[in-house]
Amino acid sequence: MSIFRDVWEFLQARLFFLPSFPDQMDPLALFALLLIGGLLAGEALHRRLGLSRIVGYVLAGAIAGPGMLGWLSQETLALARPVADAALGLLLLETGRNLDLGWLRHNPALLRTALLESGLAFAAIFLFASLVVDLTPAWSAATAAITMASAPAVVLLTAEESRAQGQVTQRTLLLTALSSALSFIGFALALGLIHGEQSGDWLNMLAHPLWVVIGGVLIGSLGAWLALVLAVRQAKRSLAQVFILVAVAVLAIGLARMLAIPVFLTLFLMGGFLALLDTGRVLAYTGLPQGHWVLAIVLFVVTGAMLPLAELTWLVGLQALGLILVRGLAKFAGVLASGRHDLPLARRCLVGLGIQPLSATAIFMGAELALIYPEVSTQALLLPLMAAAMMELAGPQLCKAAFRRAGETTPAPQELKL
Repeated sequence: MSIFRDVWEFLQARLFFLPSFPDQMDPLALFALLLIGGLLAGEALHRRLGLSRIVGYVLAGAIAGPGMLGWLSQETLALARPVADAALGLLLLETGRNLDLGWLRHNPALLRTALLESGLAFAAIFLFASLVVDLTPAWSAATAAITMASAPAVVLLTAEESRAQGQVTQRTLLLTALSSALSFIGFALALGLIHGEQSGDWLNMLAHPLWVVIGGVLIGSLGAWLALVLAVRQAKRSLAQVFILVAVAVLAIGLARMLAIPVFLTLFLMGGFLALLDTGRVLAYTGLPQGHWVLAIVLFVVTGAMLPLAELTWLVGLQALGLILVRGLAKFAGVLASGRHDLPLARRCLVGLGIQPLSATAIFMGAELALIYPEVSTQALLLPLMAAAMMELAGPQLCKAAFRRAGETTPAPQELKL
């Protein structure tokens, strides 16, 4: 490098427009190289080992992140966070649109299943965090709220990657969306509990959850209404409708960030309102089929880099593994115990396997809490974040295995067109 520096300085003495010799790569260029590396890793693992592409994206981010090689600094991650926020938000928008309320009205057993499996998961994780890990009640509730839900982005992308369609796939997608909604409610309540435990401020204890929920509802409903008003004047399935959907979603993301409302909650609610308000099916057939994978590369590379792997110890690793096991058993038991007249036992088992992923949403929930009480949350949030790190790798494979064992997948193309 000294030779290059000397040549550069020689030229700089004569060419006044040249900048100083760059000591390090521009963060944007480094991030772009990491995205390319994540894409190549995901494709290689998918083609050679049959693993989900998501695993490769996460591994690329984790290896390059501050917890391992340190190619991505905390400052670079801070610059990339808005992009990852948008990626997660758009994927959750699609998850919210998968909420088939008509199906729930005709089959209330699905709602009972979601309530049972999510409730059992919350209770099991809360007791584990409180009794085994010795977290305080408020942080135990936050841990349970963060990790009780299935990973909507992982399930949605795995279904697309496997080209899965059928009873198991549809129930897995619906239960994932419902458990995400319940998790967001639990997250809002946990915010109040943490305020009460850490500061004893009753005003913030009551006002913050209301601010988050009401703000998310208002922005989400406004975004859904605006998207439908603009899209109804365009041809169905046209590029104009796709552009309107994305542009309004980005507007909702900007408003949510301005008002300190979680992006993942706002965009999920916007998707839910679109499913509810779109009675004329204006946007029912408009989606982001290939765009999902562009978003996935950004999202999972960044979340992989955000994982606090440098703080991993044997004790924390064992505790995270224990959390995964009690959570998995609780969710599996909830699916098996309900819907006995709705779906055969073998297929209920596969649904219980398919809803196991825990991923990016949990990491972003943890990041939201870390902004409030950074002096406390580092250790308190280490458990759910480490559990998410483990399930970033195992979750996509479990979901993919469930769809495959159900016989609902079709052969995937050899190449992914981005």
